[in-house]
Amino acid sequence: MRQALAGKEKAAILLISLGPELSAQVLKHLREDQIEELTLEIASMRRIDPEVRDRVMEEFHQLCLAREYIAQGGIEYAREVLEQALGTQRALDIINRLTASLQVRPFDFARKTDAAQLLNFIQNEHPQTIALVTAYLQPEQAAAILSALPPEKQIDVAKRMALMDSTSPEIIQQVEQVLERKLSTLTNQEYARAGGVETVVKVLNQVDRGTEKTILEALEREEPQLAEEIKRRLFTFEDIVQLDDRAVMRVLREVDLNRDLPLALKVASEEVRRKIFKNMSKRAVETLQEEMSYLGPVRLRDVEEAQQKIVNIVRKLEESGEIVIARGGEDELIV
Repeated sequence: MRQALAGKEKAAILLISLGPELSAQVLKHLREDQIEELTLEIASMRRIDPEVRDRVMEEFHQLCLAREYIAQGGIEYAREVLEQALGTQRALDIINRLTASLQVRPFDFARKTDAAQLLNFIQNEHPQTIALVTAYLQPEQAAAILSALPPEKQIDVAKRMALMDSTSPEIIQQVEQVLERKLSTLTNQEYARAGGVETVVKVLNQVDRGTEKTILEALEREEPQLAEEIKRRLFTFEDIVQLDDRAVMRVLREVDLNRDLPLALKVASEEVRRKIFKNMSKRAVETLQEEMSYLGPVRLRDVEEAQQKIVNIVRKLEESGEIVIARGGEDELIV
């Protein structure tokens, strides 16, 4: 048996041990290249020694516990607890392995601060500074701050967040020192990533419809490609479960039930299928299931295109006011 395993091997063993359902949930959070590497690693494994599997699972368990301890009381607290449980050297090994990943997220203090207080600190700052800070916040916090800014500043900040790629740690540290003098030092990594389209999507999913519309309309004029990318990610096919039954029935009236819907549901979750079937007649459901059974193997690209067509219908109906998509920043549903 090998004395040491590479990181990819450990990850593959862990995924195999977790089983297909849990592994699928983990893979959703990885990049495409990481998924490919792990898939190849898993495929190459013919047999896993039970002792090796247990060792990997125990190591994973210890790392999870260490993260939980750090979240509860910080690194020193975690070190003390782990030393008592595992001994000094083992505790240090675990803490050192976690340190790099735990320190790449600046503005930790800000994520624990009320959004209204943060707004008082940053509302008069340059839009680039506001974009930097909000990019590191929880989506709910960032949404509250963005919604409270003047419309022209909302647009500017959202645009800068979406186009932000990486920021030097020196600049991050300067901004942090203004907001929190007692913040711990940054990592030695050359750059810390934040922002991007995904960050803006998460924030816009939390703001009210008026704020979202203001920002998207301005981006459509200034950065049409960027606006289209954000709109494409704002509502996904799986989000159909968030619609009420009346909205689903309205959407289905616009959908190609013979081609697009069978394709779209080919790889959809059971929850989405139940939502769709619930709002169709028994005969229509039987016909749809029959169409799906006739499809056979289909290209993922065709499925995604069919799902996107339906998503576009949802957004079109929302824009025209015919249906309402419940959002995190809205307190009441208009009927």
